[in-house]
Amino acid sequence: MLINPIASGSSGNAYYISDGQSSLLLDAGIPLAQIQAGCGYKVSQLSGCLVTHGHGDHVKAAKALARMGVNIYTSQGTADMANLTGHRICTVRALESFHADTFEVLPFDVEHDVPEPLGFLIRSTVTGEKVLYFTDTVYIKYTFIGLTHIMMEANYDPETMEQNVKEGRIHAARAKRTIGSHMSIETVIKTLESFDLSRLQQVYLLHLSNDNSQAADFKRRVQALTGKEVYLC
Repeated sequence: MLINPIASGSSGNAYYISDGQSSLLLDAGIPLAQIQAGCGYKVSQLSGCLVTHGHGDHVKAAKALARMGVNIYTSQGTADMANLTGHRICTVRALESFHADTFEVLPFDVEHDVPEPLGFLIRSTVTGEKVLYFTDTVYIKYTFIGLTHIMMEANYDPETMEQNVKEGRIHAARAKRTIGSHMSIETVIKTLESFDLSRLQQVYLLHLSNDNSQAADFKRRVQALTGKEVYLC
């Protein structure tokens, strides 16, 4: 599986994946021009774009992609929040799988402060690889087996964020909102421990906070747990 993180973080999120026959864009929270470059100027060949939720840093370019003929797969709650309409907007429901060319996709519900946010389990019918993608969630209530690639949020370190609040670098209200809507490194570790990692090849840590994360430590801890390649995005 080819995975190309085009952009990650509160300024915008977009990730390109391909199994050699089909390709998907995961989220579209950056300008269209950046997405086109990240997809090798082959946006028209995308099998679809999976949008997790309605915040701008995940959905910004969805309308433009739809106008270019790309199917946008997302929840009805996200479509309503982002005012996504038209025949290219394909609303999906948690735990109801669908196909996008050679990809079988299972959406699942996550915990964020927007209507109907989703994560996605993506299986290639060509290679048999399984990609788990989720971001912007406090926790995951499901466990998964046979994963080969995990793309997961690792937003903040609780101790770093607490220190930032004490020293006035971030506002307490921002910290409270982060705790109620994003995943900490502690939860990342517990989540990985709950998964079957026997087929795991790679882990991508996404959406790290600029202020409240410890990137090198996050990578070290996940590598120590999984023994696999870990990439910071």
